[in-house]
Amino acid sequence: MNKLLMHPAAKPLVFVLCLLPFAWLFYGALTNGLGANPAEHLIRSMGDWTLRFICIVLTVTPLRVITKLNSLARFRRMLGLFAYFYVVVHLLSYSWFDMGFDVPEIAKDIAKRPFILVGFSAFVLLTPLAATSFNRAIKALGAKRWQTLHKLVYVIAGLGLLHFFWMRAGKNNFSEVFVYATIIAVLLGWRVWNYASKKPRPSGALSRPAAR
Repeated sequence: MNKLLMHPAAKPLVFVLCLLPFAWLFYGALTNGLGANPAEHLIRSMGDWTLRFICIVLTVTPLRVITKLNSLARFRRMLGLFAYFYVVVHLLSYSWFDMGFDVPEIAKDIAKRPFILVGFSAFVLLTPLAATSFNRAIKALGAKRWQTLHKLVYVIAGLGLLHFFWMRAGKNNFSEVFVYATIIAVLLGWRVWNYASKKPRPSGALSRPAAR
Protein backbone atom coordinates (compact mmCIF):
# COMPACT_ATOMS: atom_id res chain seq x y z
CA MET A 1 0.00 0.00 0.00
CA ASN A 2 2.87 2.39 0.77
CA LYS A 3 4.17 1.83 -2.76
CA LEU A 4 0.78 2.78 -4.22
CA LEU A 5 0.59 5.91 -2.08
CA MET A 6 4.10 6.91 -3.18
CA HIS A 7 3.25 6.44 -6.87
CA PRO A 8 3.66 9.66 -8.92
CA ALA A 9 -0.01 9.47 -9.95
CA ALA A 10 -1.27 9.30 -6.35
CA LYS A 11 -1.16 13.04 -5.63
CA PRO A 12 -2.85 14.10 -8.89
CA LEU A 13 -5.55 11.49 -8.24
CA VAL A 14 -6.18 12.79 -4.70
CA PHE A 15 -6.25 16.34 -6.09
CA VAL A 16 -8.96 15.43 -8.60
CA LEU A 17 -10.99 13.57 -5.95
CA CYS A 18 -10.83 16.60 -3.65
CA LEU A 19 -12.01 18.86 -6.45
CA LEU A 20 -15.01 16.68 -7.36
CA PRO A 21 -17.45 18.20 -4.79
CA PHE A 22 -16.74 21.70 -6.15
CA ALA A 23 -17.09 20.50 -9.75
CA TRP A 24 -20.40 18.78 -8.93
CA LEU A 25 -21.82 21.88 -7.23
CA PHE A 26 -20.58 24.13 -10.04
CA TYR A 27 -22.26 21.85 -12.57
CA GLY A 28 -25.46 21.90 -10.50
CA ALA A 29 -25.41 25.70 -10.45
CA LEU A 30 -25.03 25.83 -14.25
CA THR A 31 -27.84 23.31 -14.85
CA ASN A 32 -30.26 24.62 -12.19
CA GLY A 33 -29.84 21.42 -10.25
CA LEU A 34 -29.41 22.90 -6.76
CA GLY A 35 -33.07 22.98 -5.76
CA ALA A 36 -35.48 25.81 -5.06
CA ASN A 37 -32.85 27.96 -3.31
CA PRO A 38 -29.57 27.36 -5.18
CA ALA A 39 -27.70 30.16 -3.37
CA GLU A 40 -28.44 28.72 0.07
CA HIS A 41 -27.64 25.20 -1.15
CA LEU A 42 -24.28 26.34 -2.52
CA ILE A 43 -23.32 28.32 0.60
CA ARG A 44 -24.21 25.49 2.98
CA SER A 45 -22.66 22.77 0.84
CA MET A 46 -19.33 24.62 0.67
CA GLY A 47 -19.45 25.01 4.45
CA ASP A 48 -20.20 21.32 4.88
CA TRP A 49 -17.24 20.35 2.70
CA THR A 50 -14.97 22.66 4.67
CA LEU A 51 -15.86 20.83 7.88
CA ARG A 52 -15.49 17.46 6.16
CA PHE A 53 -12.01 18.32 4.93
CA ILE A 54 -10.99 19.48 8.39
CA CYS A 55 -12.12 16.07 9.70
CA ILE A 56 -10.17 14.35 6.91
CA VAL A 57 -7.03 16.33 7.78
CA LEU A 58 -7.38 15.35 11.43
CA THR A 59 -7.80 11.71 10.37
CA VAL A 60 -4.47 11.51 8.53
CA THR A 61 -2.18 11.21 11.58
CA PRO A 62 -4.20 8.58 13.51
CA LEU A 63 -4.65 6.55 10.32
CA ARG A 64 -0.93 6.82 9.52
CA VAL A 65 0.07 5.68 13.02
CA ILE A 66 -2.48 2.86 13.30
CA THR A 67 -1.91 1.44 9.80
CA LYS A 68 1.83 2.31 9.71
CA LEU A 69 1.27 3.86 6.27
CA ASN A 70 3.74 6.71 6.70
CA SER A 71 3.26 7.80 3.10
CA LEU A 72 -0.20 9.16 4.04
CA ALA A 73 1.58 12.18 5.50
CA ARG A 74 2.46 13.43 2.01
CA PHE A 75 -1.24 14.21 1.36
CA ARG A 76 -1.91 16.13 4.58
CA ARG A 77 -0.89 19.58 3.37
CA MET A 78 -2.88 19.20 0.15
CA LEU A 79 -5.97 18.19 2.12
CA GLY A 80 -5.48 21.17 4.43
CA LEU A 81 -5.26 23.52 1.45
CA PHE A 82 -8.48 22.08 0.08
CA ALA A 83 -10.16 22.77 3.43
CA TYR A 84 -9.05 26.38 2.97
CA PHE A 85 -10.21 26.41 -0.65
CA TYR A 86 -13.70 25.31 0.35
CA VAL A 87 -13.94 27.82 3.22
CA VAL A 88 -12.89 30.62 0.84
CA VAL A 89 -15.59 29.60 -1.66
CA HIS A 90 -18.06 29.31 1.27
CA LEU A 91 -17.22 32.87 2.38
CA LEU A 92 -17.30 34.24 -1.17
CA SER A 93 -20.68 32.59 -1.82
CA TYR A 94 -22.12 34.15 1.35
CA SER A 95 -20.59 37.55 0.49
CA TRP A 96 -21.97 37.43 -3.05
CA PHE A 97 -25.37 35.74 -2.84
CA ASP A 98 -26.45 36.91 0.63
CA MET A 99 -24.73 40.29 0.90
CA GLY A 100 -24.02 41.40 -2.68
CA PHE A 101 -20.36 42.09 -1.79
CA ASP A 102 -21.47 45.02 0.38
CA VAL A 103 -18.43 45.14 2.70
CA PRO A 104 -19.92 47.44 5.39
CA GLU A 105 -23.04 45.25 5.57
CA ILE A 106 -20.93 42.09 5.72
CA ALA A 107 -18.95 43.58 8.63
CA LYS A 108 -22.20 44.46 10.44
CA ASP A 109 -23.61 40.98 9.82
CA ILE A 110 -20.46 39.32 11.18
CA ALA A 111 -20.58 41.45 14.34
CA LYS A 112 -24.34 40.99 14.79
CA ARG A 113 -24.71 37.24 14.33
CA PRO A 114 -22.56 35.03 16.62
CA PHE A 115 -22.61 31.96 14.35
CA ILE A 116 -21.19 34.01 11.46
CA LEU A 117 -18.60 35.58 13.78
CA VAL A 118 -17.47 32.11 14.90
CA GLY A 119 -17.27 30.88 11.30
CA PHE A 120 -15.34 33.97 10.22
CA SER A 121 -12.94 33.50 13.15
CA ALA A 122 -12.27 29.94 11.95
CA PHE A 123 -11.52 31.32 8.47
CA VAL A 124 -9.11 33.92 9.92
CA LEU A 125 -7.25 31.26 11.93
CA LEU A 126 -7.10 28.92 8.94
CA THR A 127 -5.52 31.59 6.73
CA PRO A 128 -2.00 31.52 8.30
CA LEU A 129 -2.07 27.71 8.21
CA ALA A 130 -2.76 27.78 4.47
CA ALA A 131 -0.15 30.52 3.95
CA THR A 132 2.54 28.44 5.69
CA SER A 133 1.74 25.08 4.07
CA PHE A 134 4.90 25.20 1.98
CA ASN A 135 8.47 24.00 2.52
CA ARG A 136 9.89 27.54 2.47
CA ALA A 137 7.52 28.57 5.27
CA ILE A 138 8.59 25.57 7.37
CA LYS A 139 12.25 26.51 6.92
CA ALA A 140 11.56 30.17 7.70
CA LEU A 141 9.54 29.45 10.84
CA GLY A 142 11.51 26.44 12.03
CA ALA A 143 9.93 23.03 12.53
CA LYS A 144 8.87 23.57 16.17
CA ARG A 145 7.23 26.95 15.60
CA TRP A 146 5.57 25.64 12.44
CA GLN A 147 4.14 22.65 14.32
CA THR A 148 2.93 24.92 17.14
CA LEU A 149 1.20 27.23 14.65
CA HIS A 150 -0.50 24.33 12.89
CA LYS A 151 -1.95 23.06 16.15
CA LEU A 152 -4.49 25.84 15.61
CA VAL A 153 -6.33 23.27 13.49
CA TYR A 154 -7.77 21.87 16.72
CA VAL A 155 -9.23 25.28 17.62
CA ILE A 156 -10.47 25.69 14.04
CA ALA A 157 -12.23 22.31 14.20
CA GLY A 158 -14.02 23.41 17.40
CA LEU A 159 -15.05 26.75 15.92
CA GLY A 160 -16.23 25.08 12.71
CA LEU A 161 -18.33 22.64 14.71
CA LEU A 162 -19.83 25.48 16.80
CA HIS A 163 -20.62 27.43 13.62
CA PHE A 164 -22.35 24.35 12.20
CA PHE A 165 -24.25 23.75 15.47
CA TRP A 166 -25.62 27.31 15.62
CA MET A 167 -26.58 27.20 11.96
CA ARG A 168 -28.52 23.95 12.44
CA ALA A 169 -30.04 25.17 15.72
CA GLY A 170 -32.24 27.55 13.70
CA LYS A 171 -33.98 24.55 12.15
CA ASN A 172 -33.67 22.35 15.25
CA ASN A 173 -31.74 19.76 13.21
CA PHE A 174 -28.84 18.32 15.17
CA SER A 175 -28.37 14.85 13.64
CA GLU A 176 -25.40 15.83 11.44
CA VAL A 177 -23.98 18.00 14.22
CA PHE A 178 -23.83 14.91 16.45
CA VAL A 179 -22.01 12.95 13.73
CA TYR A 180 -19.33 15.63 13.23
CA ALA A 181 -19.01 16.18 17.00
CA THR A 182 -18.42 12.45 17.50
CA ILE A 183 -15.83 12.28 14.72
CA ILE A 184 -13.91 15.32 16.01
CA ALA A 185 -14.12 14.12 19.63
CA VAL A 186 -12.71 10.70 18.66
CA LEU A 187 -9.89 12.23 16.59
CA LEU A 188 -8.89 14.70 19.31
CA GLY A 189 -9.35 12.06 22.01
CA TRP A 190 -6.98 9.74 20.16
CA ARG A 191 -4.34 12.50 20.15
CA VAL A 192 -4.69 13.03 23.89
CA TRP A 193 -4.44 9.27 24.51
CA ASN A 194 -1.45 8.94 22.17
CA TYR A 195 0.36 11.85 23.85
CA ALA A 196 -0.35 10.49 27.35
CA SER A 197 0.82 6.98 26.43
CA LYS A 198 4.13 8.32 25.11
CA LYS A 199 4.77 10.60 28.09
CA PRO A 200 7.55 9.11 30.28
CA ARG A 201 6.45 8.03 33.75
CA PRO A 202 8.24 9.56 36.77
CA SER A 203 11.09 7.38 38.04
CA GLY A 204 9.62 7.43 41.55
CA ALA A 205 6.45 5.74 40.30
CA LEU A 206 8.52 2.82 39.05
CA SER A 207 10.51 2.45 42.27
CA ARG A 208 7.55 2.25 44.65
CA PRO A 209 6.51 -1.38 43.89
CA ALA A 210 10.12 -2.53 44.34
CA ALA A 211 10.34 -0.78 47.73
CA ARG A 212 7.30 -2.67 48.89
